[in-house]
Amino acid sequence: MAGLAPRVDYLTGFSCPVAGPAGGKPHVLCLGAEIFLSTGRELVYVYDLEGRQLTAVYRLPAPVWHLEVLALRRVLYILCAQRGIYCLSLDQASRSVNQSDRDDEDSEPPVVIPVDPDTCVLPDATLCAFTVLDHVLITLAQGPTLWKMQLFECPCPGEDPRPPCQIGEVELSTYTPPAGSPQKPTVPCFLPVLYSVSPPPGSRYPHSHLQCPRGFMLERALFGLLFGTDASILESPVILCGLPDGQLCSVVLKTLVTSRLAPGGPNALVRILHHLEEPVIFIGTLRTEPLAEDIEDAYSDCLVALGHHGRTLAVKASWDEAGNLVPELREYCLPGPVLCATCGRDGRVYHTTPSNLCVVDLAQGGTSQDPAQPDSPGGLPSLLCPASLSVCSIITLSLLARSPEGSTELLALSAKGRLMTCSLDLNSETPRPTTVIMANMGQKIKDLLCGIGTISERVSSLKKSVDQRNRALSCLNEAMNVSCALLSGREGLQPISCTTTTSWSRRELQDVLTATCRLENNSFRLDQGWALCIQVLPHTYTSDPDLVGLAVTYTIPVDQLGPGGQQEVTLPLGPDEDSMLNLPVTVSCALFHSLRKVVGGALVPSDSYKDPSLDGCTLDVLPEQEGICLPLSEYTVDMLQGLRFPGLAESHTQSPGSFHSVSDPLNTFLDTCHRPGSDPSGPDSLWAKYRPPSVAAIRVSADLLRAALSDSYSGMSLCCATLQWLLTENVTADVVRAQALSSVQGVAPDGTDIRLIIHEVAVTDLCPAGPIQAVEIQVESSSLDNMCRTHHAVIRRMQKMVMEQAAWGSSPLDLRVQYLQQIQANHETLLWEVQTLRDRLCTEDKASSCATAERLLQVYKQLRSPSFLLL
Repeated sequence: MAGLAPRVDYLTGFSCPVAGPAGGKPHVLCLGAEIFLSTGRELVYVYDLEGRQLTAVYRLPAPVWHLEVLALRRVLYILCAQRGIYCLSLDQASRSVNQSDRDDEDSEPPVVIPVDPDTCVLPDATLCAFTVLDHVLITLAQGPTLWKMQLFECPCPGEDPRPPCQIGEVELSTYTPPAGSPQKPTVPCFLPVLYSVSPPPGSRYPHSHLQCPRGFMLERALFGLLFGTDASILESPVILCGLPDGQLCSVVLKTLVTSRLAPGGPNALVRILHHLEEPVIFIGTLRTEPLAEDIEDAYSDCLVALGHHGRTLAVKASWDEAGNLVPELREYCLPGPVLCATCGRDGRVYHTTPSNLCVVDLAQGGTSQDPAQPDSPGGLPSLLCPASLSVCSIITLSLLARSPEGSTELLALSAKGRLMTCSLDLNSETPRPTTVIMANMGQKIKDLLCGIGTISERVSSLKKSVDQRNRALSCLNEAMNVSCALLSGREGLQPISCTTTTSWSRRELQDVLTATCRLENNSFRLDQGWALCIQVLPHTYTSDPDLVGLAVTYTIPVDQLGPGGQQEVTLPLGPDEDSMLNLPVTVSCALFHSLRKVVGGALVPSDSYKDPSLDGCTLDVLPEQEGICLPLSEYTVDMLQGLRFPGLAESHTQSPGSFHSVSDPLNTFLDTCHRPGSDPSGPDSLWAKYRPPSVAAIRVSADLLRAALSDSYSGMSLCCATLQWLLTENVTADVVRAQALSSVQGVAPDGTDIRLIIHEVAVTDLCPAGPIQAVEIQVESSSLDNMCRTHHAVIRRMQKMVMEQAAWGSSPLDLRVQYLQQIQANHETLLWEVQTLRDRLCTEDKASSCATAERLLQVYKQLRSPSFLLL
């Protein structure tokens, strides 16, 4: 294109420069010899190209964003920023201008005419773009989070000032507003682009095509490939929309009219053709192939879209190797940023950058810029190299229709407000060869007809694959929302929670301690792929890896659990087959979402059709246990929760822990053997009866207990309140909580007795001010193991209480530090003796070890004596 040398002719200039980013978008349109121009400010100019003079100036109430001219009705439509669409009659304007010319013979600039507010035919502050097709008006409005396309009956000037009748509506796409932005939509940095295309006239509707100022007709083959069979059968115009985020969407006009009756809702009418990933600046059509001698009408055979940073999309219908007609899509990268563009004759696209006016050639026969990738016959070039026309500072372009054959004339507006024409002589270039009619066209048509039979099956299979992907994406989006809500760490009501309670039940002639986990869903809908994982882990004091295998994990599906729903799971904790129940145990609950179950179905292609985008993608990319694990709760079951109180229940109500059936002869015999007053038999029973019980105690400051229990246990003695607080999580202690008891005797899971005794004491020698009132919690049991487990449960609750009260920052007491140091030294001496005795047990014989074991038990009792006081 070295022969392209434009001849620039400056027509006129405007005193004010073009508006900056805060203003509107400059526009220049041509209708015959009249030029309508806006610099992005409030003024719209009418220029007579033949008389080379300015004929009219209109002042709008806001910066102008867009202009459209309807030639048949001679009506000018103007979109003002955040105001709406105004409608001006060109005939009335010309009459008013002629009248002023007759009154004033001097050649002076026309008077600025304020636009009457009544000419606003569609007031809407959210409108960003529009286009006109004969009797319909298509608008694009910006909502808080989405773009909305609306269809109205085209209003005309002079009609009654009433709201226009809306015919159809559809939501195009959603977007994410900036963080912290107000609810009212802000002015976008880039305005969307609307463009209309139509198929050639057919036999069904030979004269029904709508007249539009910016619309062009596409060849029927490309039209059907791009917009589907519905648009081809209806022979309906299609509205193309280029959004600021780069999406290129299409809506069939005749289906938009009946959008409220569309299957699946109006949004199903929107088709996303492509995504440029940058703001769309221009959409146009052109013809790339030369016409045969017997063809008169030239329809466009290529669709072009340009992005702000230079990314260019070109789509054309072509034949593949199998003889099928397919859309050929190519992306190019041009120098940017692109300010504006227009399509010229013979397959050329003219576009401007801040420093140059350039032209690229998409026509068949154009020179290929990459010798290693030759252009396919009848296809698009593999590479585009723009040629400079040596004209700078052009911000808007328009193609003049008056250009003679073999030349192109552009109407341009510079950044300084100068209107000019750029004439290019296309005859100086080497003529292109004429396309030869394909000899095997008949065979290709036959193959095309044969392939129609398989389209329905392929579309059905593809639709199934798309539905699976949509369901998978919906599940993944739900998993992401649930994860963010649970991991945010917010206080208050959790969207999903899991609580655990314990109780005794009767299973297979045995009393079993069970844990009930209740999953409560307060906000989300948990569908496919969710499961509740519950792990029961016995408490260990060592890091032995062999003990990790003692953990048991339960997985329960949580399908179709909507907001407000609950699901309960009851699990046995013990005793096991050996009548052992190792307390404490930790019950951990977590919510698990399986990616393999959700995404696996979407990654498996159907048998009848394989999506080419899934080549090389198999289920092997997902590990076997891949998923999202969200912790919900952790609950510890200790000896205080495993105690039962059948003795108290006999005199009041039946205890939930008493499950012995009267008709069971074995239970009747066992109950008789263990009745009060009956003598136990055997050496173990005698040892248990006459051996003194193991005792452990802990002392707590009375002030600390009153501060912690005052709100929940007011109106009763401190000892009774402390006992009830220790047994709060024991569901079988209803009788204990109903009576004012300061001591109680319960039964451990293995049947041994455990006694809790609580009384008030005075601790001396600790504070110089005098004795400190305290509460002593004493644990007694004939089983040393059960006594230790119960003592550990009491200490665990006391530690939690001390940590909670420490957050209030109470002032410490004045204590005798020397006395505390002496107690600490005594305890360290006892611990050292324990270690010595345990080492001696490993080396002594059986006779000597009995005395060592007895001394070891005595030292343990001294360690558990209440020397320290919790303050």
